[in-house]
Amino acid sequence: MTSLVLVINLGSSSFKVSLVDSTGAKVWYCNRKRSTGESVSTVLNQWLTPVVERHRHQIQLIGHRMVHGGEDLTSPTLITPQLEHALQMLIPLAPLHQPPALAGLAWTQRLVPDCPQWACFDTAFHRTLPMAASTYAIPQSLRDRGLHRYGFHGINHQYVSEYVADYWRTKGRDPSQLRLISAHLGGGASLAAVKGGNCIDTTMGFTPLEGLVMQTRSGTIDPGLILELIRQGYDATELSHLLLNESGLKGLSGLSGEMREIRELALEAHPGALLALAVFRHRLLQQLGAMAASLQGVDVLALTGGIGEHDEALHIELHESLNWWGAFETVVVPADEEGMIARLCLRHQFSLTATD
Repeated sequence: MTSLVLVINLGSSSFKVSLVDSTGAKVWYCNRKRSTGESVSTVLNQWLTPVVERHRHQIQLIGHRMVHGGEDLTSPTLITPQLEHALQMLIPLAPLHQPPALAGLAWTQRLVPDCPQWACFDTAFHRTLPMAASTYAIPQSLRDRGLHRYGFHGINHQYVSEYVADYWRTKGRDPSQLRLISAHLGGGASLAAVKGGNCIDTTMGFTPLEGLVMQTRSGTIDPGLILELIRQGYDATELSHLLLNESGLKGLSGLSGEMREIRELALEAHPGALLALAVFRHRLLQQLGAMAASLQGVDVLALTGGIGEHDEALHIELHESLNWWGAFETVVVPADEEGMIARLCLRHQFSLTATD
């Protein structure tokens, strides 16, 4: 009987759940949107319980995507009560993602209490950031509290890095010298500059709010603007909702944060849609340039995520706008966080077993 890994990848509004074999191949997969007001437990009970029951005897472990691992959690980790407490303390740093992930963890613990459960962290791949890239120009007393750039989307950036390294080998090239920009462009968006398999720069920071323009997140803005809004009476809760839920493509267009809808509206010369596309493109090109500078050249640009994979107009725009890079290749890599989580968990469980 084939052993399987159940992978739970719960976002702020999306539910991605897979049964994955030892190679990382998906045996079963479902991607579902959660409606406003639906609890995590309700959704999982309705459509996942029968699947888990059917494969219960094949599931050898469960892997959970956790967006933030904080200062200390830098590799897949077996979940214990102490770890759960640590993850609860990190909720303020990833308020859209950490709560549903923890709710999913609680649900699987109730359904299959005897199955080992592991956490994989989106911040882990970026642990190789050099100090110059990870450090904010703030007093040391604040830096000593762990206030630095962590980076996110690391699970998929790592998958893209390994995928492109394998591709590079097939061309007879040495992946230890590969200069790669991984562009994860979807509802959330970030870039990672990867040299020889190690991340040396990225666009997200202390939280997933920094960097590119996203679906409803602002990306990088002047901290002075935040100070001005505070002076105008906004409190922390209002600012969080504004920057996380009402900004980005949605705030720019005034209508929608969905890139496909914005493209359609732009064809009708909708001013908000045209502005949203222009700002998104400008920030993306600007930060692609920054990643290229960190790498001192680019061999491969890998596009992944819903927009990165499917927006053909963007592919054309990038091809036309990045000629100044010289010779480089563009590859499209379908995101596979679930397969990567399964492989990471199996690697670490094997390592843990081998040392016992």
